Amino acid sequence: MKNVIVIGGGISGLLTAIQMVNAGIPCSVIERKKYPFHRVCGEYVSNEALQFLKSLKLFPSEYNPPQIQRFQLSSVSGKSEILDLDLGGFGISRYAFDHFLYEKAKSAGVKFFLQEEATDIQYQDDSFLVKTSARTIGAHIVVGAFGKRSRIDVQLKRNFIKKRSPYVGVKYHVRTDHANDLIALHNFNGGYCGISNVEEGRTNLCYLTHRDNVRKFKSISEMERAVLYENPFLKKIFLNSEFLFDKPETINEISFETKLPVEDHVLMTGDAAGMITPLCGNGMAMAIHSSKLLCHQLIESITQHQSRATLERNYTRAWNAQFKNRLWFGRQVQNLFGNRIASNVAVNLAVHIPMIANIIIKRTHGNTFT
Repeated sequence: MKNVIVIGGGISGLLTAIQMVNAGIPCSVIERKKYPFHRVCGEYVSNEALQFLKSLKLFPSEYNPPQIQRFQLSSVSGKSEILDLDLGGFGISRYAFDHFLYEKAKSAGVKFFLQEEATDIQYQDDSFLVKTSARTIGAHIVVGAFGKRSRIDVQLKRNFIKKRSPYVGVKYHVRTDHANDLIALHNFNGGYCGISNVEEGRTNLCYLTHRDNVRKFKSISEMERAVLYENPFLKKIFLNSEFLFDKPETINEISFETKLPVEDHVLMTGDAAGMITPLCGNGMAMAIHSSKLLCHQLIESITQHQSRATLERNYTRAWNAQFKNRLWFGRQVQNLFGNRIASNVAVNLAVHIPMIANIIIKRTHGNTFT
């Protein structure tokens, strides 16, 4: 029986591993941290993924995740509009959701190598050797689920990793007065901030900003007071919330450059295959959907004894058909936000021509899948 190694234990990696072992295919996950832990993420899942999660009995109902049905958009100056979300979604922290999936994967029979970082992948004679900080593991199939950027991206000499990215992500959990059914996107000069509720009465506050904003000031908190507070919605949230982290979770050099779903025979999924701009609010659902696409191709390939070339070709076609245009459109939408003039124009369009905002939402979200 051919075996699979998944590098990275986020949503897409864990779901891939679960589907593999459910199909009777041995699978291991390499994860450099120990569960549970926080990740920089918007922590909102579009309901396009709901039926799929329920079909696998992996919807985290025990956390009673907030049901989100409305979307608020505000400009740098505080001009605001609220729109209904056709599909809606739910809010859950990565701390809770990843740990939930990890426990389900362990129960299903997935083998884990925790607190080990994959440092090198070698492909030879139609199989792989994966080196970690503690061991070397052999596998027939390697899945890259290592998120936005990784040491393995460098080792594989992926094109996007060669280009410096100016974006920095910052995340807090807070307790504040925020409607349970609302996800908000508040613009500020050089970025935008998403606000939505997750489990246990917490609110996720996660923003993307240009590194020049951070460099200009001595600290993140000083930058927030000088830049984010220009938006009155953000100023009110920062001044009237209880911050639950000792310090924010951060990630540097977030890249929205085009990536390939297959690199040197490694099959990529989730953010490792392509990352939609956070303002589109759909990264978690895309990670879930990409794991489904990958597993369909993997299971078919292994059970039908297809060649590796056929597997790689079929997965690339399926991934591009589902996500390529959505990611491209998200990159174009990003150009409308993050500065005073463009964000005011975009919000005014949303106020006066709601159809435009609805088109953006639909073009960056997919259909329900099972």
